[in-house]
Amino acid sequence: MRTALVQLTSSDDPAANLVATESLIREAAADGATFVLTPEVTNCVSTSRSRQMDVLRTEEEDATLAALRDLAAELGVNLLIGSLALKLADEPRFVNRSFLIDPAGRIAARYDKIHMFDVTLAEGESYRESAGYRPGSQAVRAQVGDAALGMTICYDMRFPALYRELAQAGAQILTAPSAFTVPTGEAHWHVLLRARAIETGCFVLAPAQCGSHPAVAGKERRTYGHSLAVDPWGRVMADGGDLPGLTLVDIDLAEVATARAKIPSLDHDRDYGSPG
Repeated sequence: MRTALVQLTSSDDPAANLVATESLIREAAADGATFVLTPEVTNCVSTSRSRQMDVLRTEEEDATLAALRDLAAELGVNLLIGSLALKLADEPRFVNRSFLIDPAGRIAARYDKIHMFDVTLAEGESYRESAGYRPGSQAVRAQVGDAALGMTICYDMRFPALYRELAQAGAQILTAPSAFTVPTGEAHWHVLLRARAIETGCFVLAPAQCGSHPAVAGKERRTYGHSLAVDPWGRVMADGGDLPGLTLVDIDLAEVATARAKIPSLDHDRDYGSPG
């Protein structure tokens, strides 16, 4: 399965972001990709709640979702929209939601980001994701052709139990679309994603936001980039660097069974008492 990771520098203008996203998806399909993945918050990177209130829409009204569903159908590809920031009808917070779109343009699966990034970094940069976004509560496994997919988003990667449960539920590919901060990206990005692959014997696909994100309102964000594909043995297959563009990688699902036969740790759970 030829796979394409789309790396973006999304702004806080969803219409402009859609143009850039569509162009790279078309390029991926022209290069033979049948499974294309975009990063977290494909539609809007913003630190301003007032700007988000102005430009974000509900799932039913979101122009990015509608356009990318049409594009997947036109190109006949499976498309993981890494996530969209969306309004909710029943509360003032938003939702960070990943969509799997099938080659007919139908929504095959949805996943709402479970773990919220609430932290103050040493440089004084502060994130309170839970103040603006409602966390999800359901792990999601989906199907892309013959491949079983486990859907996660960004900060989820620091919680290995989620990935283990997805793998034990049959997932062969784990997706981790992200908008990772630069300091933590430099320190942890490659290590965490390789660890999740090694622990589960899965491919890990992590399309990422990169660079300095233009903003009409609020402070500009910077993200780490380096969209990553990791094989089930923990080897980095491809690294997208720090500029917008495409990373193409061919996946052979037989490698999942091979890795798990060598290290069958998914079958070796034991009950034990909690520490006192």
